[in-house]
Amino acid sequence: MKVRIVHSTQYQFGSDVFLEPHYLRFKPKNTSYNALSSFSLEVTPRPAGFTDNYDEEGNHVNFCWFENTTNIFKIDSFSEIEIGDYNPFDFLIYPAHYQELPFEYAVHKKELLNPSLAVAQMDTSLQTYASEVLKGVNNSLQFVINLTHKIHSDFDVIHRMEGPPHEPNETFRLKKGSCRDLAWMQINLLRNEGIAAKFVSGYYFFPTETPVFELHAWLEVFFPGAGWVGFDPSHGIATGSSHIPVASSAYPAYTLPVSGSFRGDSSSHLKTDVHIEML
Repeated sequence: MKVRIVHSTQYQFGSDVFLEPHYLRFKPKNTSYNALSSFSLEVTPRPAGFTDNYDEEGNHVNFCWFENTTNIFKIDSFSEIEIGDYNPFDFLIYPAHYQELPFEYAVHKKELLNPSLAVAQMDTSLQTYASEVLKGVNNSLQFVINLTHKIHSDFDVIHRMEGPPHEPNETFRLKKGSCRDLAWMQINLLRNEGIAAKFVSGYYFFPTETPVFELHAWLEVFFPGAGWVGFDPSHGIATGSSHIPVASSAYPAYTLPVSGSFRGDSSSHLKTDVHIEML
């Protein structure tokens, strides 16, 4: 299957501003089940400089800078991707003791994974929530699967276009959240059990009669032998070929499609649109 993704992002300013340099993260990653066949960006106003590079965590980044003032900043990305079949559980966790709980990485692995093990402050009630899932489970993979299912069952998914993920305690209190809120809460629950987890931003494509497309968020867990394995609490599933990753990081802010600032005394209005179609 081949799909085309058109992602448009527009900032409209109330008056002219000067755009500081910006980082753009729109290029989908190649994975074991998909291959990027084409990608292009159109940026308005035209940047004075534009480079391709990779950040500290291996995400593709376009870096651009500008010369003149403007009252609009628009980015249109165009991607075509070949998507193949994928079994999300076609892996072996090795050595075998990583299949068991409690979970602890070897010293050097833990050092490398340290940013993905940092835990946000969590109330006792939230920690107890994970402890209830742990009862009767001594298999690490089964715990992650069960927690993904439980969050999907217990929390309502809402649409929230702007803003960083809510803190885990806030999401737990509200019993609802956007895809990024639920992912960030689960990431911290897993980290609290010693399991490395990171935030992933990308697209979710599942053909329906009335599709709704937007940027999606989920998480990845690191199991030695298996590598980074994806889970989506918004849908209660392990990620498969319907998930198209763009950026992943221990810190959600480093997966934002647009990062930068402007100089000027002006308000701004954000408008985004994502369209995905089969070719």
